[in-house]
Amino acid sequence: MELKGTGARDGGPQEPADGVLGVLAETARRAVHGGGTCRCGPGAVGVLADREDGAVVRHGGLVAKAHAAGTDAGAHAARVGLAARPELAGVLLPPVPGPRPADAGDRPVTLWPYGTPVDPDDPDAAPWEAAARLLALLHRTPPTGPLPAMRAPEKAALAVGRMLRAAPDHPAAATVLAAWRTVEGAGSGRAELCHGDFHLGQLVRDFRGDWRLIDVDDAGLGDPAWDLARPAAWFAAGLLPGDVWARFLGAYEEAGGPATGADPWARLDLPARALTVQTAALAVAKSTAERRGLDEVEDVMIDTCARIASARTAPAPAASP
Repeated sequence: MELKGTGARDGGPQEPADGVLGVLAETARRAVHGGGTCRCGPGAVGVLADREDGAVVRHGGLVAKAHAAGTDAGAHAARVGLAARPELAGVLLPPVPGPRPADAGDRPVTLWPYGTPVDPDDPDAAPWEAAARLLALLHRTPPTGPLPAMRAPEKAALAVGRMLRAAPDHPAAATVLAAWRTVEGAGSGRAELCHGDFHLGQLVRDFRGDWRLIDVDDAGLGDPAWDLARPAAWFAAGLLPGDVWARFLGAYEEAGGPATGADPWARLDLPARALTVQTAALAVAKSTAERRGLDEVEDVMIDTCARIASARTAPAPAASP
């Protein structure tokens, strides 16, 4: 499975470099030590992620994150504010209080407590039930104040656009586009609180050892079915065992999650197809950029797109709230 599907971060800690990573390293160090001497062990200092949409550097008990360039300031502030809401303290990892750190060029920077991520080498211990309960609690929390739309549908469209720019002539591109036409333009009139990019990599244990959701860059108002779409898509593709999916879905419904009803797939089918297309489109774009063929899991997602396209010739109607 891909790293995002298994919950891994971007590899082990590395030594911070210059540029954005250097800014983050200094920001985190000052937040922990001020002008004092650092006595943190080597395993507690380093780079956790280095991507255009999110670079993260750890120093002791804190991490500094540089968000994507061009991040909308108002939406960003609302999302960070959402994570700081007291009623969501048991669901979302809250940001570190205090003045916001200086930006890294055109990338806003935030500070967060360090949390222990899901172990990608122990899939049997993956906290599926805990994740489901957290999502249900988030979805059941009444929205307050102005919030942007959650970005899950937008991210699917962006992935297709990225594929078309990077690999329009890839042998799998036509298959992905055919599946995309079954969901393109899909929306929802629902407005529950949503995470917007749920996968097991968005879970960490806080200092008490409790699981919390992280990364609110895509959070906002929308249809909560999209937060269940990734595991639903992996189950439909045969990559997530049926018993794991049943545990996840059962825990979500037992916790009162509003994303499903008497027939869960009436609500989940369209978002799951969209996440399948998103995953496949990114696989085509990334494999092309890396000058390699598709791996086994990526091939499965392309095959699933082919099944979607052959089974549907028009977008499915949006389910009623």
